[in-house]
Amino acid sequence: MTILKLHSEPLQNEWLDAYGHLNEAYYLVPFSNANWIVQEHFGIGVDYFERTGCALYTVETHLRYLKEVRPPAELEVETIILGAHAKKIWLAHLLIVEGTLRATGEFMMLHYSTREQKTVPMPPSVQTALKKAETQSCPEWVSQRISLEKR
Repeated sequence: MTILKLHSEPLQNEWLDAYGHLNEAYYLVPFSNANWIVQEHFGIGVDYFERTGCALYTVETHLRYLKEVRPPAELEVETIILGAHAKKIWLAHLLIVEGTLRATGEFMMLHYSTREQKTVPMPPSVQTALKKAETQSCPEWVSQRISLEKR
């Protein structure tokens, strides 16, 4: 499995809740920040947008909260490309603190032209790079649905 280690950032005190740990909404912040880094890594970041008018839009997110995060903490985000098509990227992030997995996030992104106002294929070189980075087997927690039944 190809794991991209592209992003880390310190836990911010403004992200803490009344109990002194990372508020649930703020688990998404380092994942969202990692999405920007992943886009840059594959050459479809801000410069690409300014040149082409094309961007990745997140259309679905699934977060799992596994273990609390308390300060001080360095939030390390590892990324797995789960799948990619001409117009879509499906990826997962793992939030790790002090070697322990704290949360996971799954994201579906569409490659969208703001000029044409529709989804369009990514450049062939980007598609090739994404396919090369794509994992051969997804982690067992990917694509799970929320349920009252214990799994």
